[in-house]
Amino acid sequence: MKPILIVGAGLAGYTVARELRKLDKVVPIVIVTADGGGFYSKPMLSNAFAQGKTAAQLASHNAEKMAQELNATILSNTQVLALDLAAQTIRTDSGQLEYAKLVLATGASPIRLKLGGDAGDSVMSVNHLDHYRAFRDQLDAKSEPSRIAILGAGLIGCEFADDLAGARHVVTLIDPQTLPLAAIAPHEVGRELAEALVRRGVTLRLGTSAIEVNHVRGALDLQLADGSTVAADIVLSAVGLRADLQLAQAAGLSTERGILVDPFGQTSAAHVYALGDCAQYCDETGMSTTLPYIAPLMSAGRAIARTLAGTPTRIDLKPAPVIVKTPSCPIALVPAPSHARESGSWHGTRDGAAMLTRFYDINGTMLGFAVTGQDPKLRQKLQSELGSKLVASVPSFHEV
Repeated sequence: MKPILIVGAGLAGYTVARELRKLDKVVPIVIVTADGGGFYSKPMLSNAFAQGKTAAQLASHNAEKMAQELNATILSNTQVLALDLAAQTIRTDSGQLEYAKLVLATGASPIRLKLGGDAGDSVMSVNHLDHYRAFRDQLDAKSEPSRIAILGAGLIGCEFADDLAGARHVVTLIDPQTLPLAAIAPHEVGRELAEALVRRGVTLRLGTSAIEVNHVRGALDLQLADGSTVAADIVLSAVGLRADLQLAQAAGLSTERGILVDPFGQTSAAHVYALGDCAQYCDETGMSTTLPYIAPLMSAGRAIARTLAGTPTRIDLKPAPVIVKTPSCPIALVPAPSHARESGSWHGTRDGAAMLTRFYDINGTMLGFAVTGQDPKLRQKLQSELGSKLVASVPSFHEV
């Protein structure tokens, strides 16, 4: 019997394998991964320093344990070189493998900024466990706190800034936008987060960007677009991810920002599915978007597993809150849909110390929200309101 073949052993790949094994105890499952194959939760990478977590502590299971748990074959440290969709095979650096169904969970790679200077290769990213281990090793090599410059004040950059400052490192957060989380959160929430990060000890350099990085007397010197400089021991880039499309494009699969999949997670080729950071999902409205968050990944994993087991199942892409792990200013939000951002607007009010904001499209339909604080009831209240119409009592401030 040809196996279900999964390329990638991150949360996406392992979710499909776990859900499939619940439904089918005997189908062969083969997982191929370029890394060691250990299981860990990727979102924990950006809030592990203040907790004192090492790379070894973040990995709950190694490849051998995962293989036992899933009754699967895991080929770790194995590079996939090409897909042959017609023959239903993949070519790896260890040989050729056949498949009955193929699941691509290849993830995404950090975007690399084009920086001038002689130290561009010294800029680090933390996108998987080996990156975290290397970053942690640099921090642990010094007996005193490190000066860390973070490029990018999006979700991951802000989480790292809060976490590293909480671990008493000297953090500078740099972004061309004038507020943190500018791409996904309303201004009022961004301002609250900015103020909280400053209280945490983070230096904000917003409204400018890094253009050059050089080695200077054993440290790194960042030249910013506004003419100022930042001295750092470590420069961490958190400017975003780009879907890993190399295998898919070489095989002729349809791609845009991600591998295009239908509501069932199937790609443009028969018997081939994709999910996670490498996928571009089609929702009920026909809109297609990448969704680099945990909730859609888990929904896709469950649905694809059912489909693989013989029960075609649509992926449930109902909006689910993104939890921003910034203890200085906890935030939960459902980002405004990209197609509605320009014509819609945010409306907000306060509930005690919490800031509640709702996003309405041009027709007055609520399509997103953001709330500060750690009150699950407020989060659930806002989530239950999604799809409702704007009422006059909602706004105390208004953003276009």
